[in-house]
Amino acid sequence: MRGSFLLFRLDGLSLFLIVALTAFGWLNIYSTTIEVDGAATLLDLTTSHGKQLFFALVALAAMIVLSFFDEHLIKRYSSVSYLFGLALLLGLFVFGSTIAGATSWYDLGPINFQPSELMKLLTALAMAKFLSDTGVSLQRSTNQFYAVLIITIPVLLVLMQPDPGSALVYLSLFLVLFREGLPPYYFFAVVLTGLSFSLTLMFGRNILLIATALGFLTYFLMRPKKKKRPPLFFDALFPLVQFGIVTATPWVFNAVFKQHHRDRFSLWLGLESDPEKMLTIKQTIGYNTYQAEQAIASGRWWGKGFLQGTRTKGDFVPSQHTDYIFSSVGEEWGFVMSALVILAFVGLLLRFVQLADRQKQAFHRIYGYGVISILFIHFTINIGMVLGLLPTIGIPLPFFSYGGSGLFFFLLMCFIFLKMDANRHKTHFN
Repeated sequence: MRGSFLLFRLDGLSLFLIVALTAFGWLNIYSTTIEVDGAATLLDLTTSHGKQLFFALVALAAMIVLSFFDEHLIKRYSSVSYLFGLALLLGLFVFGSTIAGATSWYDLGPINFQPSELMKLLTALAMAKFLSDTGVSLQRSTNQFYAVLIITIPVLLVLMQPDPGSALVYLSLFLVLFREGLPPYYFFAVVLTGLSFSLTLMFGRNILLIATALGFLTYFLMRPKKKKRPPLFFDALFPLVQFGIVTATPWVFNAVFKQHHRDRFSLWLGLESDPEKMLTIKQTIGYNTYQAEQAIASGRWWGKGFLQGTRTKGDFVPSQHTDYIFSSVGEEWGFVMSALVILAFVGLLLRFVQLADRQKQAFHRIYGYGVISILFIHFTINIGMVLGLLPTIGIPLPFFSYGGSGLFFFLLMCFIFLKMDANRHKTHFN
């Protein structure tokens, strides 16, 4: 059974949640932009809501076409597709358009194409292919190196645009590596690296160098028995890396980070001791978050009603139809609907976990966890950013935030996984 019968075999709960989130997201884009765009037809490509609906329909057409292709073609051409995606990222440095300070787009006339969104899908597929190949074990250092390389190459290219928010999304795929057997001490290393950077900014380099030295001395004195001990190269290299990170943090913060990045860290970590300067930072860098919080709070329990958001109509929240779209949900639909949106995202993620765990083919399972990781990091950081729990990074909310490339590839990414699940009983392919 193919194409026309596939719809009846797709997971109903997942399909319902994806359609509901996409439709509700479109309503909020319409609400936040109608005052600017004015009355227009739904498919008017001069409006934000028209473009979003157009890309949703294009995604639907792509899914219909894709439903007639066998799954083995997806795995067979995953590596080639990954290289094609890298070529698109490299092409940005020659042919790309700069929007909001990042050269992340191809200008295609009435629409813009962001290849980093496509690359998320292609990286998840390439990693799934590599890890599912016969004989690949993440207990071997060579395989660990290649698996990490698959993720870090697009990260570096995206950072050079620069687009640190998108680069962070790729790093979520490390969760898949840990799920597939990457030794847990690597997870400890990643967490400790992030903590070392943040704590160095908060307490100073000298204090962290002393704390790092005492920490590793304690570890080497109390490290586990030989059978459970990390490999020698890890024990020898990791302390040097940590000392290097602590030493280089002030230079990276002041010489590599741009001023708005420094201000965001200063606001989030409370680094600035001058009250007047901190107030200035809040009024500039923290302005978006403050206005988003006020918009959400003003909605109270049930909201002000669709198209009735005074802060939304007053354009108080910059980028409200993109990164801060959730603030319009809070203002116009209230706490109850906002909670239901969060529950819908959580429900979709948990359902995808169930689907991934029941896959009979490793390629399908690993790709499924890649999709889960990407959706999870987008959802968590965006909601945390809007609520002021995390620093402003610039990561859209899946299915909600305006952005044709993002919506198209989120829908396509989920459909590919649902198609794999629908055909999970097929005979194993090479």
